[in-house]
Amino acid sequence: MKPARPSPKASTNNQLRIIGGLWRGRKLSFPDVDGLRPTGDRIRETLFNWLAPEIQDARCLDLFAGSGALGIEALSRGAATSVLVELDTKAAAQLKTNLEILKGDKGRIINADVMELLRKGNTEEPYHIVFIDPPFQLKLWQAVIGALEEGNWLAENATIYIESGTEDEFAPPINWQLHRDKHAGAVSYRLFYREPA
Repeated sequence: MKPARPSPKASTNNQLRIIGGLWRGRKLSFPDVDGLRPTGDRIRETLFNWLAPEIQDARCLDLFAGSGALGIEALSRGAATSVLVELDTKAAAQLKTNLEILKGDKGRIINADVMELLRKGNTEEPYHIVFIDPPFQLKLWQAVIGALEEGNWLAENATIYIESGTEDEFAPPINWQLHRDKHAGAVSYRLFYREPA
């Protein structure tokens, strides 16, 4: 679930617009859950421009999925699969409905606490692209980064996207190289490339 925070062009009527790819222009609803807000259009457009060379056939993991702005956009743009993890039951149910509307059979919803899930470890194929956008007030970036590295979640050359407040701090592992770094209002967003440890 995403927190209420400044976000460029964020939807105010509980609708999310897919920006590019197969479902470009489609609008999807998301529930009135306290603090849930999709990543803004401008940030998403920039992010998926960054990801263009590697999104095709990628295995994606969208942590704290909320409206599905990142995980569903990834599917629209050619990801092989997208797993969306969301704790709030209403939000998770709407994500499932939205995938059914789109016939997005390459998407999967997990209604669970992200940290509990990550700590169990991953027994499937690791993920090429991971989106990390937790509720800012919970300060979970460091814990998520550690759990991803320890639980076999990341492919050897994974790409990791992190959205945070401009004042929030976290320390990426030494084998995560910062590739892109931008700010939009009170939001910082970064893309890291993971190198073999």
